[in-house]
Amino acid sequence: MHPPRTHYGSLLRDYVWPQRQRVVLLSGALLTSIALQIANPQVLRYFIDTAQQNAPTHLLIAAALLFLCGALLNQVATVAATYFSELVGWTATNNLRTQLLDHVLHLDRSFHADRTPGELIERIDGDVAALANFFSQFVIQIVGNLLLCAGVIVVVGVIDGWIALALAATSVVMFTLLLRLQRIAVPARLAGRQSSADLFGFIEERLGGTEDLRSNGAIPYTMLRLYQLMRRRLHLERRAAVRGAGAFTTTTVFSAVYVAIAFILIKRHVLLGTMTIGTAYLIFFYTQTLMHPITLISRQLEDFQKAAAGILRIDELLQIHSALSVGPGVPLPDGPLSVEFDNVSFGYDTDDAVLTSIGLSVGAGRVLGILGRTGSGKTTLTRLLFRLYDPTAGALRLGGVDLRDASLAELRERVGVVTQEVQLFHATIRENLTFFDDTISDRRILAVLDRLGLQAWYARLSHGLDTMLASGSSGGLSAGEAQVLALVRVFLKDPGLVILDEASSRLDPATEQLVEQAVDALLTGRTGLVIAHRLQTVLRADDILILENGGKAEYGRRTALQDDPTSRFSHLLRVGLDEVLV
Repeated sequence: MHPPRTHYGSLLRDYVWPQRQRVVLLSGALLTSIALQIANPQVLRYFIDTAQQNAPTHLLIAAALLFLCGALLNQVATVAATYFSELVGWTATNNLRTQLLDHVLHLDRSFHADRTPGELIERIDGDVAALANFFSQFVIQIVGNLLLCAGVIVVVGVIDGWIALALAATSVVMFTLLLRLQRIAVPARLAGRQSSADLFGFIEERLGGTEDLRSNGAIPYTMLRLYQLMRRRLHLERRAAVRGAGAFTTTTVFSAVYVAIAFILIKRHVLLGTMTIGTAYLIFFYTQTLMHPITLISRQLEDFQKAAAGILRIDELLQIHSALSVGPGVPLPDGPLSVEFDNVSFGYDTDDAVLTSIGLSVGAGRVLGILGRTGSGKTTLTRLLFRLYDPTAGALRLGGVDLRDASLAELRERVGVVTQEVQLFHATIRENLTFFDDTISDRRILAVLDRLGLQAWYARLSHGLDTMLASGSSGGLSAGEAQVLALVRVFLKDPGLVILDEASSRLDPATEQLVEQAVDALLTGRTGLVIAHRLQTVLRADDILILENGGKAEYGRRTALQDDPTSRFSHLLRVGLDEVLV
């Protein structure tokens, strides 16, 4: 359950090595602190021995001032080390969060369908946070404190070789035990991280559906499930903490062993008169000093357990690749894009076909109206065009280019989509319209609003383009206003293909008229695919496709189908679309 050792090295190379100047300063501060911790006790020995010999007061004062200066400098070095370690840690973890978020955003829709946003937040933030100490201090602290231990043992060895040998042997036994305990704790840490992700995923999902929970009386069940997840997390985190506490317990026990060794061996020297009181205190002080780096190392190993679990989960996430292949990047032609479905079939699951052998062609600049009952595959058809999924059979072409050969970035620039649900962000109207692209000028935005006939809507905004919106599906706007905003977004992209997925199905008549006016302007000079239940929307189409059970039930020119009394489309017009397509 440990990541390969190469993973640790690659993480340090990718996220710490670019900050090597900061690491050098951090190392300098830590080494300065180590040197002072070894040297400053020598001043104490001199002070004690000199005081016993009734030396002049000014020598004692000088020794005291030197000790205080050393202690003060040690504190300065400690503060500097803390500053640089935090800087290195936060920079490294933020860069890793950026990489993970970018990776997740480029994964296909099937990945996101299987995971809640709350779970992904915990994996991108929580798992990465566990690596902060690994990035900023682990290697330096381990190496630095091992050097401090070695330095203390060497200095003690100069005074008495047997005491140094006893301390060294005890330290080797303790470090061996710490490493074994560390291996036991990692699987428990990993399970604890997963339980945390499950809990956050549940909370996010339930908070997003509060209206449905309250209106349907599901709050008691939600709370019960919350208690179950919290109880599971408590159990797993407690088990991880207990296993991880073995390192702390080990250092506490060995702390007493160090003191006992020091007292026993010092006593013999003092009784024989071969050691001064100052030297005896120096050895005791070094013994106590030895516990400080050992304690820090045990804490580093405990943090390393968390880091190892985090690295495993991060690596697991990075190993997930999009099911969408990266094509050679064949450019799409300028202007309106023709659409061709070449015997296309698709299913979200291998045993469940949503679309079966769809074949049709929409000429550049024409508008296709897509009709069908709920579940007939209308929305799935448009998702394939936006390449959220690839067909399981057949091929899709835009402007004669197979979607699998086109660049995903260009494809999604050349295809504009407006759906019933419009996602808005906690930002200004300007930022929501441009998707935070500051290269789009206010003049261009206002020109688009004027062309779409939305001057009256814009005039009602309290602060114009600087009006702040809330996050969510409406952002504080009405459903119609949110649809208007979505249409402007698409117009600013100037796509060659526009997909309208029942964009006006929930609007009041006055707002629908405003939206329909904007839709007319948006479809002018562009290819359009329109999914709609309303008659006015369908009548703007050049061609009609009726889907049934994932297959093509009827397809042809709208005027021809409308004039044919035996066609399904003609029947729909007679009885009313809203009555049939439900």
